[in-house]
Amino acid sequence: MTRIAIAGAAHPHVAYATAEVDRSSEYELVAVADPSRETAERWAGPYDAKVFTDHQELLREVEPDVVMVAGIYGDRGRVVVDALNAGSHVIADKPLCTTLEELDAIAEAAHRTGRHVTLLLEKRYYPVTLAAREIADRLGTIHGVTSSGPHKLNRPTRPDWFFERERYGGLLNDLAVHDLDVALLFTGLTSGTVSGAIVDGRYGVATLTGPGALITAGVDWMTPAGSPMHGDYRMKLTGTEGTAELLWARNRLVLTTTDLEPHDVPLPAGHRPAELPLKALATGNEPDISTERSLLATRLALLAQQSAETGGAALPWNAG
Repeated sequence: MTRIAIAGAAHPHVAYATAEVDRSSEYELVAVADPSRETAERWAGPYDAKVFTDHQELLREVEPDVVMVAGIYGDRGRVVVDALNAGSHVIADKPLCTTLEELDAIAEAAHRTGRHVTLLLEKRYYPVTLAAREIADRLGTIHGVTSSGPHKLNRPTRPDWFFERERYGGLLNDLAVHDLDVALLFTGLTSGTVSGAIVDGRYGVATLTGPGALITAGVDWMTPAGSPMHGDYRMKLTGTEGTAELLWARNRLVLTTTDLEPHDVPLPAGHRPAELPLKALATGNEPDISTERSLLATRLALLAQQSAETGGAALPWNAG
């Protein structure tokens, strides 16, 4: 039995963890901590889990195998470090943290304790992404990746902390991390430069360059309220032998090559965001979204945010 605790439940993505508890008798939700007791009780109630308002007290008393972190963004870095130091593995909603200093502390704690940190980068597990990885070699060498990640702001239902820079952490750090991670899967880049730009706090672009590839990830909170979807997420892969359009929100993958006209590629079944990471941890293995990759994706997003806030300068990065 894998004993799971939730440390921070401010974001509804905490349901990524409870979804797995609901589906498998191999997992038990043993405790929930959140500064808001009402929030903690709401998530703990259906599972008869213990309730805390202090995550450190939870870690001392419960000693969970895995901690799900989904609290206020600005609190997450400290909670992740505390969970690692307590001997727990961590699965976390994005963003993992909001400063590079916190990221360095997470990296140190993970290395020292030997515990795993997995950022739940769920776009990896979408059927469209899985299908695109299967046909990527038909595109030749992929030189360009362009993505668009629009979102509805839903201002009346957003909590106040979402509009406070120190607690939110910034647009690019919040939203660009998914597409930067997926783009690296298709290009294989391991070094280069990253830059960012943000307009009005709601529209931004992260740009990643490296040997033979250029990646741009546009993100925003400007999807009109009248839109039938929260965000029409897309990515286009441009290679020497073809292109692939990942239409995530429409559940389509359109492939065009030198030999074939545009056509839809059949899609496999996908995976829930925490499904494979928790299976790996329960069997003593490192998840496919490894600690190293979780830290890298977070670092790129944080560097893009830093660049946007300091004039857009290109900053060096290296996966090593």
